[in-house]
Amino acid sequence: MLLSTFSGTVLEAGIDEAGRGCLAGPVVAAAVILPPDYKHQLLKDSKQLNKKQRELLRKDVLQDAVAWAVGEASPTEIDEINILQATFLAMHRAVAALTHTAEYLIVDGNRFKPYGIVPHTCIVKGDGKYLSIAAASVLAKTHRDDLMEQLALEFSMYGWERNAGYPTTEHRSAIATYGPTNHHRLSFTLLPEPLSAV
Repeated sequence: MLLSTFSGTVLEAGIDEAGRGCLAGPVVAAAVILPPDYKHQLLKDSKQLNKKQRELLRKDVLQDAVAWAVGEASPTEIDEINILQATFLAMHRAVAALTHTAEYLIVDGNRFKPYGIVPHTCIVKGDGKYLSIAAASVLAKTHRDDLMEQLALEFSMYGWERNAGYPTTEHRSAIATYGPTNHHRLSFTLLPEPLSAV
């Protein structure tokens, strides 16, 4: 089972993101503060869960969390400041939206832009080690998937309800056929580089 705390502070927020590698849609981050000594047998990294499991865990997290929030950075912001800085921006927006002020932040990954004077620690593969980061990973992923499913109703040709904007063959083929939308990240390589003649 994953650990309930890293710092030992009561209001420790776990942070994770979803959608960094996508060609379309926002990058989404979530911040979650769980009760001290929180336990959950099934909560783990959202990438190891199927859609039904994520939805069930999302309900548990929303019900059990002391505080939670989601932040986004748009494709335009990603193109303007790059994906890494946009990810930090989404994370900061999530922390800022928490109904309780976090006393400590634990962030999935190896890089983070400090949020004010709140101390933080980056934890590689943190979504597989700490419950609050795993909870944030579930909220970020389910929130973003819902968003892309909504966008797919208007832009059905890209298959976003299936690929969530990731660079699948289906998605790239649709971009080649129909061109990019205003939801695509124009600073990303939307189409594979053509093979050079030998």
